[in-house]
Amino acid sequence: MKQRLERWLLNVWYGDDRLGKYLLLPLTGIFCVLAAFQRWRDKRQQVKHPVPVIVVGNISVGGTGKTPLVIWLVERLREAGYTPGVVSRGFGSAGKTGAVFPNANPAEIGDEPLLIVQRTGVPLVVSRHRNQAIASLLQQHPCDIIIADDGLQHYRMGRDVEICVVDGQRRFGNGYCLPAGSLRESVSRLASCDFVVINGETMQMQGDTLLSLAGDESKFLSELAGQTVHVVTGIGNPQRFIATLEQAGLRVLPHTYPDHHAFSGEELRFDDGFPVIMTEKDAVKCRQYAAPNCWYLPIRAVLDESFAQALFTRLQGL
Repeated sequence: MKQRLERWLLNVWYGDDRLGKYLLLPLTGIFCVLAAFQRWRDKRQQVKHPVPVIVVGNISVGGTGKTPLVIWLVERLREAGYTPGVVSRGFGSAGKTGAVFPNANPAEIGDEPLLIVQRTGVPLVVSRHRNQAIASLLQQHPCDIIIADDGLQHYRMGRDVEICVVDGQRRFGNGYCLPAGSLRESVSRLASCDFVVINGETMQMQGDTLLSLAGDESKFLSELAGQTVHVVTGIGNPQRFIATLEQAGLRVLPHTYPDHHAFSGEELRFDDGFPVIMTEKDAVKCRQYAAPNCWYLPIRAVLDESFAQALFTRLQGL
C-alpha cells in the first residue's frame, strides 16, 4: 500500500496525473497556511548557537544529494582548519537520540547519519530536536562549526549559512507545495538561501569503484560493462543511480523501494547469478545479508573551487 501511494504521488508531482493534482490542491492550501504559521512561531523562538551553523537542506521531499554534500563539507572544513560536527534528524530510524558510532544499528539512528560517520569519522548526534542535538554535540566535542543535515525548515534552530540542494533532474516537479506537489516551501525560498547547489550541474557525483558487501574486494565499475546486473535500492531518486550504471554500460534490472527502506535478506537474493549492486546508503543497512555477488558504489560530491572559496569567505565574515 505504501509503495502504491508513493508511485501515485510521484506521478502527480513529476508525471502527468493532473486530476490527482487538482484533487490535492485544497489540502495544499491548508498545508501552506499551517506551514506559514509554524514558520512564524518557530522564528520567534529561534536559538542562537555559540559556533557557526551551516544548514544543508532542500525545499522538496525526497533525495537531492544532501548527504554527499555534507561529507564534502566535513572534509573541506577540516582541510581549512575547522573542527566540524554534524547534527541530523535521522530519517528512517526508530527515533533514537544520541551520538552515532561506526558500528551503530542503522534501524535505530538512520542510514544517512551512519554513512556520514563511517565515511568521515565526524562527531554526529541524531535528534528530532536540532537545538538539543547541537548543545549535546558541543558538550561532548570541541567543535567550532556545526553542519545541520536536512534542517532548512527547522526554524527554531539558529543558522549562519543556508545551502539548498536542488535535484537537477526533477527540479521542482509541478511547482506546487505538498501534497499536490513535492515542495516543502515555495521556490521563492531559494532567494533567501546563501547558496543554491544543483545536483548534476554545479555539483557532480563521481564514483568508479565497486566494493564488495561481503569483504574487502573491489573492482572497477567498467569491468561490468555489457553485463546484466540487479540494482536493489531504497533512495529518494533511484533513476539517477540507475542512469549512472547504464552510462557505464551495464544492463540494469531495477528493484526499487521507498526511501530509507528496511531491507530483508530475501530482497537481495536472486537465482540467476547476476551481480547485485546498490548505493552506499543502502549498503550500511545490508551488510548482515551480504553475499559474494553483492556490491555497492561509493560516490563523492565534486564542486567547483569557486564554491568553496565563496563559502569560506562567508564564514570569515561571520
